[in-house]
Amino acid sequence: MDKPQEERENEQQSSTFLKQYSDTGFWEKARSVAQRAGLDVLEQALKLYFAALDEDTPKWAKLTIFSALGYFIAPLDAIPDLTPVAGYSDDLGVLAAAVAAVVTHIKEEHGAKAREKLSQWFPE
Repeated sequence: MDKPQEERENEQQSSTFLKQYSDTGFWEKARSVAQRAGLDVLEQALKLYFAALDEDTPKWAKLTIFSALGYFIAPLDAIPDLTPVAGYSDDLGVLAAAVAAVVTHIKEEHGAKAREKLSQWFPE
């Protein structure tokens, strides 16, 4: 039986964003948007990043994570990142959906590493 059209399109889109992902691209994007994107976007991205590096995280979860991070890195997305206020709302939505999908594989240590990195970028 054929997959529904929407499911095939979602898989194709996920594959496209998975190809966008690279460690270098992630860190460059995270640093370059730190002030504009805000803490919520960066915390979600960093938690996912550290979860993906964990050898205990299953392959399917890593694919989900790297697809979401690929979307975050992608130069073109649903709402251009340069758009005032709303520019990163689509990124946050994609990252939040990925967190929800893999939440059982995000450990407290991943959150701690994310908060540590944020405290380096945003000293109080």
